Amino acid sequence: MNLTVRLPHFFGRTALVATAAIGFTMFCAAPNLRADRYEECHRRIARADHRLHEAIEHHGYRSPQAEHARHNLHEAREHCWSTYHRWWDEDDHRWHTERDWRDEDHEHYRN
Repeated sequence: MNLTVRLPHFFGRTALVATAAIGFTMFCAAPNLRADRYEECHRRIARADHRLHEAIEHHGYRSPQAEHARHNLHEAREHCWSTYHRWWDEDDHRWHTERDWRDEDHEHYRN
């Protein structure tokens, strides 16, 4: 009889402890789910910069393809700036915390 009285109390306490442990783990681990919050911006700008280099190489500095790629690079930089107030410089491999990019910063690739 003693076991039947204690069994529901034991399971209730175990469920409460397990729920608390799971909740604690979820809330403490949440910031670590995204290792680098700037990684998406880094990849986006690097990809746009690469596409601009490719467009200049294959079609010329002032080609419509290069202008389109230049516009996409500008959009990627604007997105990162408005989201994180920083942007990635793929040529220098560093983050900038000033909005100091130039849309014509690839002039050294002119033919």
